[in-house]
Amino acid sequence: MEITIFQLNDENIAEVKGTGTLINNLDDGLQIMVDCGAQEAYKAIIYQENITDDFFELKTKLAGDILQKYTQYDFDIAIVGDFSRYNSKSLNDFIYESNKSKKINFVGTREEAIDRFSKR
Repeated sequence: MEITIFQLNDENIAEVKGTGTLINNLDDGLQIMVDCGAQEAYKAIIYQENITDDFFELKTKLAGDILQKYTQYDFDIAIVGDFSRYNSKSLNDFIYESNKSKKINFVGTREEAIDRFSKR
C-alpha cells in the first residue's frame, strides 16, 4: 500500500493506492484510517479496484460497518470508480445518500474527489 499526502486548503489529503485488494474486511478499512491519521490526513481518496467486491454488496454489511467508523471518527473518504457495473438499486440509493452527506463520496475520477474535498 502506498499513501501519498498532498495539501488542499491547508489540509492533508491522503491518496491510497496499491496493487490488488487493500480493503478485504473492517480491520483493513480501519487500518487505512489509522495509517492516514498518523500522517495527519483525515480525508482520503481510495480506489474501487483496491476494495473487495463484497464492500459493494450491501447485504454483507461491510460498507456500512467501515463507513460508519469513518463517520464516527470524522474521517472523510472519496471512493473513485465506476459503480455502474454493480446492477443494484440498493447500492445506487446508498451511493446517492452517501454523496449527500459530503463525508462519504462515491465519484468517477480523482479530480471529482479533489473537487468534493475542496468545497468543505
